[in-house]
Amino acid sequence: MVKKFKLNRFTRPVVFPVLFLAPLSALAAGNYYDARNDAMGGTGVASSTYGTAVLANPALMTKAQPEDDVSIILPAAGAQLTDKHKLIDKVDDLSDSVDRYQDIAEQDPISLNYPRVRAAAGDLASQLRGIKGNKAWATAGAAVAVTVPNEVLPFAFVAKAYGTAHVTANVSQGDIDYLQRIADGTDFPRPGAQDSLTSSALGRGAIVYDYGVAVAHEFNIAGHPVSFGITPKIQKTYLYNYSASVYNYDKSDFTKGRYKNSNTGFNMDAGAATDLNDNWTLGVSAQNLIARDIDTREVNGYKDTYQIRPVVTPGVSYHTERLTAALDVDATPTKRFKTVEDSQYAGVGAEYRVLDWLQLRAGYRADMKSNDTNVVTAGFGVSPFNRVHLDLAGMRGNDNTWGAVAQLNFTF
Repeated sequence: MVKKFKLNRFTRPVVFPVLFLAPLSALAAGNYYDARNDAMGGTGVASSTYGTAVLANPALMTKAQPEDDVSIILPAAGAQLTDKHKLIDKVDDLSDSVDRYQDIAEQDPISLNYPRVRAAAGDLASQLRGIKGNKAWATAGAAVAVTVPNEVLPFAFVAKAYGTAHVTANVSQGDIDYLQRIADGTDFPRPGAQDSLTSSALGRGAIVYDYGVAVAHEFNIAGHPVSFGITPKIQKTYLYNYSASVYNYDKSDFTKGRYKNSNTGFNMDAGAATDLNDNWTLGVSAQNLIARDIDTREVNGYKDTYQIRPVVTPGVSYHTERLTAALDVDATPTKRFKTVEDSQYAGVGAEYRVLDWLQLRAGYRADMKSNDTNVVTAGFGVSPFNRVHLDLAGMRGNDNTWGAVAQLNFTF
């Protein structure tokens, strides 16, 4: 009788955050990760180097000096996680409790183990109360790029992936009440009890792959040099809509076609930059100039829409031989799924070149709409012989938010 009431089925939806977030590749302050820029508060529109300009503002590729060589990013990769309620830690504890409950409940005869079954049911009810309505979300990304500088038409090849995941544990009060009645001794595990469980898992995820070629050129406008750059790109989007009841949840189903769909289209990034004098640079970038709405598959009556919208960001940087300081402010919001709130970021940061081969960086990034967590950023770069460049960055914020970025560049 007890064997038909398998609570491991009930808790599998709650374990979903770990399974879902792990493989995703990001929407951070924009749609890329760059260790130098992210360490400087997510800036880069007016402060990126020529080798990373293709990620932040392609117009800055014209800033390469005559002695600069081909630059290769191989790769840049980063991730950021917000888990305000420590849902993932609670999932680990809950999984242990479920295993313990099932081991006890499946021992016959039940009468000899009933006190232990009651204790285990009470423990589960308490833990389910602790995760009811909890949410976790994460972003991650990776990129490779090859930039070829020259005085006429610098160009770059870029391939990047970025994505986002949002997960909610939808624990029903009825399930908690049922477990509590078992714990109180007013109810008893019975055949078919699992049919009354209504808890579910809801997860949305998007992974976007961009494959593009960027070009830039400097023009003389009214006696003033102004650079423009564009990146036409093929954009492949994969959407995941996971919605499952406790009766049929199976983690292997997530990769099946029922939950996943894809869409391929064309898009474009663009940017402009100009030097006001030897120390000040102004820039503006526009990511994803072509707006697109992509629907997920409908699963169990639930469907969402992923929104790709232009993100326009002006920026300014101050630079000397040793110091670079930058400020970027989004003029438009970053949209995601329609059911997820928009964000609009502002970032400020600085880099100090302690030695020719050592750079220290710090910054701060805030969501002006207060829907994402503000983060403090820091990092460093080492560039021996100016041929190999290793950059590392970290982000930390409230609501149990943390992130990291690593990047390896080569110049030849």
